[in-house]
Amino acid sequence: MSDGPTRLAAALSRSYRIERELGQGGMATVYLAHDLKHDRLVALKVLRPELAAVLGADRFVIEIKTTAALQHPHILPLFDSGTADGFLFYVMPYIEGETLRSKLDRESQLGIIEAVRITTEVADALDYAHRHGVVHRDIKPENILLHDGRPMVADFGIALALSAAAGGRMTETGLSLGTPHYMSPEQATADKEISGRSDIYSLGSVLYEMLAGQPPHLGGSPQQIIMKIIAEEAQPVIRLRKSVPPNVAAAVAMALEKLPADRFATAREFADALRDPNFRTGEGAGAAAWVGAPGASRRALAAVSGLAALLLAAALWGWLRPRPVPPVVRYGLALPLSQAMIPGSQTPVPSADGSFLVYLGPADGGSQLWQKRRDSYSATPIPGTLGASSFAISPDGAWIGLITNGRLSKIPVGGGTALLLAGDNVASAYGLAWLDDGTIVYPLRDAAGLMRVSAAGGAPSLLWRSNSMISLLPSALPGGRGVLFVSCPSGCPQGQLWVIDLSGGVAHRLVQGVSAGAFVAPNHLIYSTDAGALYAAPFDLERLAITGTAVAVGEQLPNNGAVQLFRISAGGTLILLNGGSGSGGRFEMVWVDRTGRETPVDSNWTFQLTALGNNHGWALSADGSRLAIGLSTGAGDDIWVKPLPAGAPYRVTFDPTSESRPRWTPDDRFITFLGARQPGGIYRHRADGTGADSLLVGGNAMDEAVISPDGRWLVLREGSVGAVSGGRNIMGLRLGTDTVPVPVLATQFDEEAIALSPDGKWLAYQSDETGRTEVFVRPFPNTDAGKKQVSSGGGVAPLWSRDGKELFYLSRSREMMAARVTPGVMIDVSAPVALFRVRDALLGAESDWYTPWDVARDGRFIMARLVSGGTYEVGAVVVVENWIAELEAKMKR
Repeated sequence: MSDGPTRLAAALSRSYRIERELGQGGMATVYLAHDLKHDRLVALKVLRPELAAVLGADRFVIEIKTTAALQHPHILPLFDSGTADGFLFYVMPYIEGETLRSKLDRESQLGIIEAVRITTEVADALDYAHRHGVVHRDIKPENILLHDGRPMVADFGIALALSAAAGGRMTETGLSLGTPHYMSPEQATADKEISGRSDIYSLGSVLYEMLAGQPPHLGGSPQQIIMKIIAEEAQPVIRLRKSVPPNVAAAVAMALEKLPADRFATAREFADALRDPNFRTGEGAGAAAWVGAPGASRRALAAVSGLAALLLAAALWGWLRPRPVPPVVRYGLALPLSQAMIPGSQTPVPSADGSFLVYLGPADGGSQLWQKRRDSYSATPIPGTLGASSFAISPDGAWIGLITNGRLSKIPVGGGTALLLAGDNVASAYGLAWLDDGTIVYPLRDAAGLMRVSAAGGAPSLLWRSNSMISLLPSALPGGRGVLFVSCPSGCPQGQLWVIDLSGGVAHRLVQGVSAGAFVAPNHLIYSTDAGALYAAPFDLERLAITGTAVAVGEQLPNNGAVQLFRISAGGTLILLNGGSGSGGRFEMVWVDRTGRETPVDSNWTFQLTALGNNHGWALSADGSRLAIGLSTGAGDDIWVKPLPAGAPYRVTFDPTSESRPRWTPDDRFITFLGARQPGGIYRHRADGTGADSLLVGGNAMDEAVISPDGRWLVLREGSVGAVSGGRNIMGLRLGTDTVPVPVLATQFDEEAIALSPDGKWLAYQSDETGRTEVFVRPFPNTDAGKKQVSSGGGVAPLWSRDGKELFYLSRSREMMAARVTPGVMIDVSAPVALFRVRDALLGAESDWYTPWDVARDGRFIMARLVSGGTYEVGAVVVVENWIAELEAKMKR
């Protein structure tokens, strides 16, 4: 009726604002609408009036609710449904892209690889729905949306709801459920019992059209098409396109069988057949059988028989001869800087089949997860993963489990809305494992044990706890048999690989001196040592025990603390971070003026850092005569002092564990630093190297510390591994007064990069409270007395000029920014201006975790410049495909 859109807009005005009509289909008119409550665009579908009249509102709403719980990365979810002024409507996400129908109308036929990929991903969605008791009933190109090439099945379960609401009488109304070209024979004959095999037939028809350029059956009318679906066999697809692989042709033929019992039992079996190059049906890949013509000569028949015998012999040789071992392929993965892995983050995680990997990469002023597919040149960010710190891919490759700010969630691998699984007591940076029994294991916030939760949701349960050791980096064993994990004293001076039996909850130690472990079929335990070597040992899954001597497999890893530096997919793809202990790159210190011009500090002095992302930090003394710096040497990670401009550096600390991030006391007499020892915490040592270390405050979750200019406060940052509720917090200890740190700035967001003004009255820091990391200033120590945002569009790593009149920080585009400041009751900050772009060769270009420069009295910046090696010259990530073949050979020696 002519006033339909007007009535509809008025009826839904409290919840949705109709923007425009997007199109019409057989069952509904689709509108682009604005969801007023959630401030988002949606696709609002309104059933045709004649359908609404037949169905009735109450029954439709009841039945459609059963589909709202479907959650799968290739299923377009149902946001809302209901009635309004006689209209029946349902609401789904608005996807920018096109339908498969539009793509086929434009291209007619798709590439075989693309067609098979789309089909297998839709089949995964169908298999998930079928296992939840929902049959689509209307699979067709119009209902498959393509978002960045990724298929999303729309209207999932709508046809079922309509059929159920009509009491199975849809055909009596003259309205057809299902497009004729893609209907299964049982749908065409109006069978009351429709199973998931009907969807398999429809999906087979869609694949047929993607390959052949036309559906399996054509006709001049819907009735003719339906009669052919019922009575005629489809022409083998290989006749219409000779390049279709035999297994694909065979899978299509089996999906299009007339009898449901002759088709694949599940959509997963259909997908597996498409992936299996050896799959065949009894009729030989759907090729037409040869029939001798009348009058054919005996000689011709004999020739054909002989040829058949030769072909049979060749086929038998193909089946029986030894299969060639797939070659081992090794390559470095070097992505553009805008897509590069965050230095110091965990090794990229491969999917089970090795077709893609997920890693932590850049975001606006922070980090997020990225996906790199094997068949794609570039990587793409995964929406909804901003701030993720630990992550794992589900065994079926459809989901990602991720930990963000101490909260465990899952999200479709293509991105979307994260579904919360655990919001309490979750460690952020100690890893997690997604088991093939459908559960996820993660460390407690204090890392004193492991928790387990169903990936489908539910209450977490305690899996393992220790009163004296911490537990981290869990790794799944197949079949839900158990979980490997690293256990060690606080600070992890020496890790131990443990295994827990999930059937009884008992854990025992396997190996000492280990930084991470994993299992790879059929019976190999792989682990890395504290020295960066990779070992393999035979492992009995039943006994959960090592059964033989470990063998070094020749891979060398950097030594990077509690970060898993290698990953292995179930299919045998090895991902590792390259380099060795103490071999990340060679650097020199340079002065950088306000125009970006670089001048070496001492051309005779270069130094090694373990890894580009493992920033041990440096700081200028107040008088500018010395540089305190954390260095990696053969003796370990220690604090050194380099006289400026010339002079030999001398060592200040000598503990065998790591010392890092030095800061000078206001009088330049002492250097404070982080000590990863027992006990861990903030230490102090005389700047001339004499005397012993003294502990200022103990604690293992401290990652920054600075003494205030008046010497009264030790200001520090806690919570780098999610040990404090709400993320990273800035704490303070009044020296000589407090015995434990007290909150200075503690919120639900991350606050870090402490920078006190030279007069000690102002605290600059970075926070992600706006959803993007920005630089702020507050009064100190009373931080609640005011707040000023300095950066806009992203900012990290603030530092004050020595006279306190300027505040510097690094912008999102890696420009050094400067803002003039005027103190008062509340500080006044001018609009920041860009001084120069920080080059990638300078260590600070990729650091969001610690301020990687200092400022001299004359306004120059001191930075570390890469001279050779490091992640900017070679791929930091190494991919080894078919690594198991190489491993097996080494284990047999």
